[in-house]
Amino acid sequence: MLGSLNIGKTVVFRRKNNFLRLVLALCVAGGAILGSGCGVRRDTTEVVFWALGAEGERVAAMMPEFERRYPEIKVRVQMIPWNAAHEKLLTAFAGQSLPDMCQLGNTWIPEFTVLNAIEDLGPWVASSQTVHDSSYFPGIWDTNTMDSVLYGIPWYVDTRVLFYRADLCAKAGYAKAPQSWDEWFDLCAKLKAKFPENYGIFFSTNNEWVGPVILGVQKHSSLLKDHNTLGNFSGPEFTEATRAFHKFFKNGWAPVKTTQIVNVYQSFAEGDFAMYITGPWNIGEFGRRLPRELQGAWMTAPLPGPDGGIGLSLAGGSSFVMFKSSKHKDAVWKLIEFLSEPPQQLELYRLTGDLPARVEAWSDPALANNKYAAAFFTQLNHVVATPKIPEWEQIAQKVREYAELISMDQYTVEDGLAALDREINVILEKRRWLVHGK
Repeated sequence: MLGSLNIGKTVVFRRKNNFLRLVLALCVAGGAILGSGCGVRRDTTEVVFWALGAEGERVAAMMPEFERRYPEIKVRVQMIPWNAAHEKLLTAFAGQSLPDMCQLGNTWIPEFTVLNAIEDLGPWVASSQTVHDSSYFPGIWDTNTMDSVLYGIPWYVDTRVLFYRADLCAKAGYAKAPQSWDEWFDLCAKLKAKFPENYGIFFSTNNEWVGPVILGVQKHSSLLKDHNTLGNFSGPEFTEATRAFHKFFKNGWAPVKTTQIVNVYQSFAEGDFAMYITGPWNIGEFGRRLPRELQGAWMTAPLPGPDGGIGLSLAGGSSFVMFKSSKHKDAVWKLIEFLSEPPQQLELYRLTGDLPARVEAWSDPALANNKYAAAFFTQLNHVVATPKIPEWEQIAQKVREYAELISMDQYTVEDGLAALDREINVILEKRRWLVHGK
């Protein structure tokens, strides 16, 4: 009896063992086919994406949809603060530890091109069904090209327009924004006459260089000359523009010491100044920070040109770049294409307020019905790039310094610009040697 029971138990055990082997075999086969279940995971390609600032915090929320579409690709988004990004990228380049792709400010693209760190994206665009140059603002697309080679795909765009107190301008006799420099000066004079304690416009010369540079490019200054190896700020075009810039301060139409304006939003609300050249982020900030009773009192407009019409502004924003060191370029391009689609461009706009680089996205009601965004759409069709050289960031800060000194009458326009060019020529000394061998 005991022996027959043991034989029965052995038979049952063997049957269970065979069944378990069968289940395990099926699990292994199923895992190979399905990439899931039974503890076996399908191999995936990981794309490392460095995104900067607020975009880094928001774009991660868009990755589940991409990974649903491409389950074989996993995206690891790493958020890098803007103030640390430049140094971190250069350190990663030196240490051969760059990510697969990155969000790069447009003015940084020339530097990483010189380092031979970023991929030529022209061949990728040529075979793409999603990304075409005709879908982008021409001036923005141009910021991503160096010597006719495309190195970046615009992600979001930035430029500067005129924010103004429509109610105050109306009291000074202007029912709409000025359309030329002469009207701009006239409006400032009338605002000063009507509100003697206040100003017509605010230029933040203590931390921004864009005001004088915008006026310079509107006068068709090249900013630099001789293949970008010498400063051209003392040239006739930029000199004329700087005289116009100085006129705002000389006539008391703009505060000379910008420390007088402690809080831009509060001062704008109190009427301390009526106009301000700034960017798209301030659509949201003005909506949040200005009192409710002033929400219908301000407006945006394209910049006035010297002789009328729409004046030029600067092309800015951020672009996607693919690093040459990436081992997953096909997967990187899929991610660039995904984030370049109009629905994703609009999602980024909803999450951050960043303006879409894709022109098609602007027909969506979220933007088409935004009266403050309309000026940006118009202006983005009238933008130019700053000089495409790695030294531009240093040069821009020198422009800011001398613009402030000229505004304070510590230099005449001519002497200040001559001194500015001397300092810029020192910055460009290495570039002259590389270009000319001297």
